[in-house]
Amino acid sequence: MTIKTPPQAPPTWTHTPDQITVETTAVIDAAKKLHDQVAAIENPSFESVIKVLAETDNVRYGQINQLSFYHHVSDDKQVRDSSSKAEELFRDFDIEAAMREDLFKVVNAVFNQKPDVDPESKRLLEKMNLDFTRNGLALPKEKRDELKALQKKLSNLEVAYNKNLGEETGFILFTAEELAGVPEDVLSQFENVDGKYKMTYKYPDLFPVMKYAQNPDTRRRAFVGDQNKVMENCELLIQAVKLRAEIAEILGYKTHAAYVLEERMAKSADTVITFLNDLREKLAGAGKTEIAKLLKLKAKDQEALGLPADDSFNVWDYRYYDRLLLETEYEVDAQKIAEYFPMQSTVEKMLGIFETLFSLKFVEVTGAERSVWHEDCKQFAVWKDDSGEDEFVGWLYFDLHPREGKYGHAANFNLMPGYTDKDGKRVYPVTALVCNFSKPSGSKPSLLKHDEVVTFFHELGHGIHDLVSVTKYGRFHGTNVARDFVEAPSQMLEYWCWQKQELKNLSSHYLEPSKTIDDDLIGKIVKSKHVNGGLFNLRQLHFALFDMTLHTSDGVVDVTKAWNEMRQDISLMQQANETTYGYGSFGHLMGGYDSGYYGYLWSQVFAADIFYTKFLAGPMNTTAGLEYRDTILRPGGAREEIDNLKALLGREPNNVAFLTELGVEN
Repeated sequence: MTIKTPPQAPPTWTHTPDQITVETTAVIDAAKKLHDQVAAIENPSFESVIKVLAETDNVRYGQINQLSFYHHVSDDKQVRDSSSKAEELFRDFDIEAAMREDLFKVVNAVFNQKPDVDPESKRLLEKMNLDFTRNGLALPKEKRDELKALQKKLSNLEVAYNKNLGEETGFILFTAEELAGVPEDVLSQFENVDGKYKMTYKYPDLFPVMKYAQNPDTRRRAFVGDQNKVMENCELLIQAVKLRAEIAEILGYKTHAAYVLEERMAKSADTVITFLNDLREKLAGAGKTEIAKLLKLKAKDQEALGLPADDSFNVWDYRYYDRLLLETEYEVDAQKIAEYFPMQSTVEKMLGIFETLFSLKFVEVTGAERSVWHEDCKQFAVWKDDSGEDEFVGWLYFDLHPREGKYGHAANFNLMPGYTDKDGKRVYPVTALVCNFSKPSGSKPSLLKHDEVVTFFHELGHGIHDLVSVTKYGRFHGTNVARDFVEAPSQMLEYWCWQKQELKNLSSHYLEPSKTIDDDLIGKIVKSKHVNGGLFNLRQLHFALFDMTLHTSDGVVDVTKAWNEMRQDISLMQQANETTYGYGSFGHLMGGYDSGYYGYLWSQVFAADIFYTKFLAGPMNTTAGLEYRDTILRPGGAREEIDNLKALLGREPNNVAFLTELGVEN
């Protein structure tokens, strides 16, 4: 394809703290002025009310997303603080707007007119009207005012929680002896403080210590330290749970979960809890078998290391013995495998897979033309070339290495939705992958462990969803789908990381670029896919059931007790009388996944069904890829997710493939 100049410039990333404040105020003031004008319309119509509000929101979403994004990635604390304050102000304004009775009256009037509009516009009208009714506009003013105050308080708690998490800078100092077993290339990246190694709680530091440190007390200290790294957040979550229960009661819902799930595919808490408990029952036997096997390995290891016998299997033992089992029984050496996945070439080849599957082209922007927020970032112009001519898709960013003050996990952020503007012109999306992979060290480039390859593929899947979606309204763009479906497209794409030919195509030894990973090693990787899969999924069930326990309560719950007792009961692992406070860093519960963590398991049902039905026989089948792109990804949230699934599969989705993957009986 012939690459042309993109029809839309990328965002600029030069905001100062003051500019963020000024632009935030301007965005809010402009929206308020427009809302006042729309609310005053005497003869409301779809064109004068819904279309005008939507056109404003289309632009506003991008402004909000960019100004709020800085607090996740800027290396300037003042910029991060200003961005965090901007997010708080935007949230407060949205709460105010959602509680405006005068706006609801004109929107509801249009809703009752049942205007003859296209399907996406009809869906927008229905969602707008439902938003107001779910926000208590049918309540007396006194109750609405109480509700508004509670919602603002909750929003501020969520902002503060995530700010604390992003600013966390805790660490533990270990001696070389305490870190025996941890690979030298990991230790070489640790800062030296008074002759000791400084392990932060960032993933590239923490995970190798949990996987390789031979000293069980080192692993315990690392695990407990990580769990307890943001203690100030514990009370914020406890208060949020209470507020959510109060808000749900005022709105007439039995619980917060009942309120949230009304708009999800699952629809009710009973459905979710039944799904989770059924899966727990199916996985319990496998989990117990896996624990027994790991305990035998632990006994041998302790004897070999001269450590006293310990017949307990603690939660901080899991990553270490899972890794040791993979190395000894399956001969899967994560360090050796990583040599075949240097980040630069792996990312290029990964993009190549998406180019083939979805008929895309990624063109990196370099030199002075780059528009990025940090020198580590990569920027791509993305094009589609299956329509006979080059068609611009949008902008993609990668920010892949850890640094102080940066978001500490792996996630995709939509920075600007795609939509059709008021003149009928296409506005293209902007999306970013923010990860925390090890930086190059000495003579070695950044090398990706296989599980990091899977993580990258997953997050890039969200980015692709963001890029190839084409909707009329920004509200429905890309990953703006039901929360219990949003992970399915990315989970489906993870399967490519377990296919023999695709793994070979992704690989390239960092010392000998022409050398790909050999078939024997690939076979071992593939064979190891579900090793300790029972325990892995029981851990996910702990998170999901803990979430549901909090949010099906009346708000009065011993959160610390629930966190610790449920982990031991569900995950089948002990914790040697340690009380941990990991819910203080369980960002999902303060970042939109409240009453929603089950979605990671729920959506895997759809992911497995799609892969087995459409791609198992030929993962690189472009025809299937384009059908999937246009049926599942392109509509975003503009259609019901179940309708898209049925259109792709030619039937109702089922859990046969999911249970086959887990190795349990239906």
